[in-house]
Amino acid sequence: MDESIVFSITLSLRVAIVSTLLILVVGIPTAYFLARRDFRGREILDVVLTLPLVLPPTVTGYYLIVIFGRNGLLGHYLYDWIGLSITFTWYAAVLASFVVALPLMIKTARAAIESVDKNLINASYTLGHSEWHTATQVVLPLARRGIVAGTILSFARALGEFGATLMIAGNLPGKTDTMPIAIYNLASDGDWSRVHLMVLLLTLMSGVFLYAANRYSRRLL
Repeated sequence: MDESIVFSITLSLRVAIVSTLLILVVGIPTAYFLARRDFRGREILDVVLTLPLVLPPTVTGYYLIVIFGRNGLLGHYLYDWIGLSITFTWYAAVLASFVVALPLMIKTARAAIESVDKNLINASYTLGHSEWHTATQVVLPLARRGIVAGTILSFARALGEFGATLMIAGNLPGKTDTMPIAIYNLASDGDWSRVHLMVLLLTLMSGVFLYAANRYSRRLL
């Protein structure tokens, strides 16, 4: 493996790890809120959050440019106030992976939280425990299999993200070329030996993470 391949592997892992950490911070509270709160517009909010899962990645990338581009709805404030431009940086790759993979966490974690026996939740409240205590000591531990599954699926999805990343982070060798983008570049150049190597590596990495998730989930039974 030459330096460019090592860079793409390292960048992909960095992007996947950072985006997954952000997904944990945002996804679990969001899933809990959707599962445990009944309010007008709840399912509409769920649809909006789930859209990146079904939209073509290029469409998701377009929306990210409209919102976070230098002249975007939020991007121009970031640029004017602190001089930060997210586009065409590895931060943009993190953002794209976060948005595309977040629905997997929300869907799996919400289903797991909704499956928790409500009698156990009510018993906790009856004993005088707060909602925070009930959530952290009763609901989330009982929903841990779904949360673990959502985390692993989100990581694997972030690792393989291509379309939205290409739209907002661009195709800059040595800067934003994650493994999927590097594979695309190598295939375009006809460098099939390196394509085969990177495809095999990405497949093995994704398979290992999914296998680890299955093993860990079984231990939680």
